[in-house]
Amino acid sequence: MGSSGDVNWKLEDHPKLPKGKTIGLIVLDGWGESDPDQYNCIHKAPTPAMDSLKNGKPDTWRLIKAHGTAVGLPSEDDMGNSEVGHNALGAGRIYAQGAKLVDLALASGKIYEDEGFKYISESFEKGTVHLIGLLSDGGVHSRLDQVQLLLKGFAERGAKRIRVHILTDGRDVLDGSSVGFVETLEADLAALRSKGVDAQVASGGGRMYVTMDRYENDWTVVKRGWDAQVLGEAPHKFKSALEAVKTLRAEPGANDQYLPPFVIVDDSGKAVGPIVDGDAVVTFNFRADRMVMHAKALEYEDFDKFDRVRVPKIRYAGMLQYDGELKLPSRYLVSPPLIDRTSGEYLAHNGIRTFACSETVKFGHVTFFWNGNRSGYFNEKLEEYVEIPSDSGISFNVQPKMKALEIAEKARDAILSGKFDQVRVNLPNGDMVGHTGDIEATVVACEAADLAVRTILDAIEQVGGIYVVTADHGNAEDMVKRDKAGKPALDKEGNLQILTSHTLKPVPIAIGGPGLSAGVRFRQDIDTPGLANVAATVMNLHGFVAPSDYETSLIEVVDK
Repeated sequence: MGSSGDVNWKLEDHPKLPKGKTIGLIVLDGWGESDPDQYNCIHKAPTPAMDSLKNGKPDTWRLIKAHGTAVGLPSEDDMGNSEVGHNALGAGRIYAQGAKLVDLALASGKIYEDEGFKYISESFEKGTVHLIGLLSDGGVHSRLDQVQLLLKGFAERGAKRIRVHILTDGRDVLDGSSVGFVETLEADLAALRSKGVDAQVASGGGRMYVTMDRYENDWTVVKRGWDAQVLGEAPHKFKSALEAVKTLRAEPGANDQYLPPFVIVDDSGKAVGPIVDGDAVVTFNFRADRMVMHAKALEYEDFDKFDRVRVPKIRYAGMLQYDGELKLPSRYLVSPPLIDRTSGEYLAHNGIRTFACSETVKFGHVTFFWNGNRSGYFNEKLEEYVEIPSDSGISFNVQPKMKALEIAEKARDAILSGKFDQVRVNLPNGDMVGHTGDIEATVVACEAADLAVRTILDAIEQVGGIYVVTADHGNAEDMVKRDKAGKPALDKEGNLQILTSHTLKPVPIAIGGPGLSAGVRFRQDIDTPGLANVAATVMNLHGFVAPSDYETSLIEVVDK
């Protein structure tokens, strides 16, 4: 497998750095840098290998960004994740993710050519297509103009019956702006009705009270949305969405974020748009964190978070795939970016022999996502990818060491074999165990990952090679939700609120080993280095100059 087109794959020789050094490239999944405290599992765990690397600061250890714009996401409030992180690490450039990706797909019409749309469109003839999401132009979770384009595009492509389930904002936009957004939406739906499309708002509620919970904080929020959207049941019933929003906002203390759930009913008092068998559902938020729980309720057959009462057989697609690890949802309208000229493809064209390994839960990240969302090898003669089966049927906190030892042993053997120039691994422990919220198990996970790092570094030492150790995003370094002052947050009962998500923290990168040329050090003149700077760095260490459009290498060579 390779990219087509007239690409000059030949990389220039680096003027100061030699070829032929074996590079051990380690990605610690979910391993950020945060202040030391009892909720920082990396700090709590014995991690002598990683601690020793930090002694190289600032010349051979530093921090880099792994979230927000550094990985192609719209804002600095967007947490990084394993998919966009490995995209950036392998591509050497920052590719549009999230909202930008949706804009491109809508502008080109590609959104209507991909499998996700084809899947939901099979319900257009006899069923209803439901759009669920945040009605806002805030651009953080969704954008009204994208919804307007979807409505128009669906109608033009055969949708006969459309229902919109709105969530009012007031958080990313001014409180009270919901009225204007509803007026705009109602005008668009009226225009569709004039063309023979049965298009209406079916239900609604405020984003913080209906549907858009995150990190499994409060499933009753999702249930309120389910009851209104699927069952057509809510404490408030209105003839129109505009009447609903204006009336509910008039209540004392009301605001857009916390509007109670409502359904729109016809003259007989019957809900106009519950989701039923044969319908299609699209969640149009592009940001993942506040859609994952709802997606689970819509997609999972085995679901025990609340009684769904009725589970319709639907065709469901997200605007994007919200969780690459869970492959949730399994269908989506906008595919991940197709990334060309990745570092892996360049290195294969220049004779670099690569070994990549992880266990099942992250194997795709160190191969597929690293290689620009492409399956397979660039050159089978030069590459070997090894997947170690992950534990199945148990939560990862039950066996927090996971397969770290086995991954490290495979990497060690590959390094010592002399068959490979680059040995690349992902150690999933910090992320996968961190997601369980089990602090003690996550401490064990971090220790196991550190032991694996030591095994690989020892092998690099034996062959006179170079190591590059980094991470894809944070997780295990902060396991508690925090208030605005940064102190651990408590729930209504006074219990600690455990954080199971990724974080916005930077991640470390360290270089070293006996093969590292004298005078190589991290540059200090790059304003905000991020994961995308790693690819050029690794190319330099292989003895090559990176392509000119790659993000700048993190290293320089000073004469000593």
